[in-house]
Amino acid sequence: MAASVDPLVVGRVIGDVIDMFIPSVNMSVYYGAKRVTNGCDVKPSLAVLPPQLTISGLPHDLYTLVMTDPDAPSPSEPTMREWVHWIVADIPGGTNPTKGKEILAYVSPRPPVGIHRYILVLFRQRKALGMMEQPQSRANFNTRMFAAHLELGLPVATVYFNAQKEPAARRR
Repeated sequence: MAASVDPLVVGRVIGDVIDMFIPSVNMSVYYGAKRVTNGCDVKPSLAVLPPQLTISGLPHDLYTLVMTDPDAPSPSEPTMREWVHWIVADIPGGTNPTKGKEILAYVSPRPPVGIHRYILVLFRQRKALGMMEQPQSRANFNTRMFAAHLELGLPVATVYFNAQKEPAARRR
């Protein structure tokens, strides 16, 4: 299983956003018919709505999903690292985020310049989180600090994709 972490190292997801971990849950992510795999390209026009996401696990296990952009506003100067796009907690295993509690509503990728990485990180919760305050800002979110604050530990699954601004002619 450790081989599945390698693209996360190459893509600097491990290091920039999360620490090294061993995947222990299967998470499938789709935007429409497109399956999201580590490092694949997804057009922002395809990602307007939240992805369809399914996680393995048992119904009594609960998960938290965090989606961030560590390259905001520009990969060469990520002064807003990480921009948080979505947070869902208390997702029962074997289901999807619609069964959890949306803490922060989904905001679609809108990279202003360059190629941005969008990271979906899944954590197994030790207990139900219930009501939770939203982050004060979407900018300068820190996935590691968020996980530490909620005692989530290391991720159990992660996938990331790349996106860049589409030419105006293609967005019609």
